[in-house]
Parts: sequence; C-alpha cells; structure tokens
Amino acid sequence: MKIYGISNCDTVRKARKFLENKQCNFEFIDFRKDGLSIETVQEWLKFADFSVVVNKRSTSWRGLDGSQKALLSSDTATDDALALLVEQPTLIKRPVLQTGDTVLFGFKEAEYQQII
Repeated sequence: MKIYGISNCDTVRKARKFLENKQCNFEFIDFRKDGLSIETVQEWLKFADFSVVVNKRSTSWRGLDGSQKALLSSDTATDDALALLVEQPTLIKRPVLQTGDTVLFGFKEAEYQQII
C-alpha cells in the first residue's frame, strides 16, 4: 500500500493518521521531495478518469494560465497534461492511495475502510 501526497497537507495527514490507527503498513511518497513519474500517473489513470485526478480547488490550479487550465480540463490525459502534473504535482487531488488493485483520490474514511 502506498499513499502519495505532500506532508503539510491536512487531508494527507488525516489519511495517514487513519491508516496508522488501523495499523496498516504503507509507504508514504511525498510529491515534492520524492518526485513523481509520468508512468505512475498513467498507472493511476487505469483506475480513474483524468478529471478525477486533477485538483481544481488547489492554490496551484488558481496560479495556472488559461491554456494550462484548458489542458487539464480535458477528459483526455495528453502528454502535455501529464508532464504538467508531474512538474506541478500539487495539481493532483490528494492523497492518492494505491493498493494492488485500487487507486483512490482524496480521503473518504468509508472508502479507506473498505480497502483495509
């Protein structure tokens, strides 16, 4: 089990604390410190639509120009859109919980409970 996010995000902290309280073994990958690959994002897209991956409520989203927002507003993940997400991973809805056969975006306790 892997959980992706940034260490100072409150939602990521809640998800990590939930998993710790349930005594789940997981690896935490910090987008900012550890980086992120296009291949990882492509793997996630096998489990979720591109529109679910993009965090349009983030500060990073508000800082984008119109063409970048249009690129990320598409239903299709183009190479340029993936490159932008990897370059600015805070544009990804977090946390991302990845297990062998599931990927969840955001933290909803009920969904996490079903996985563990």
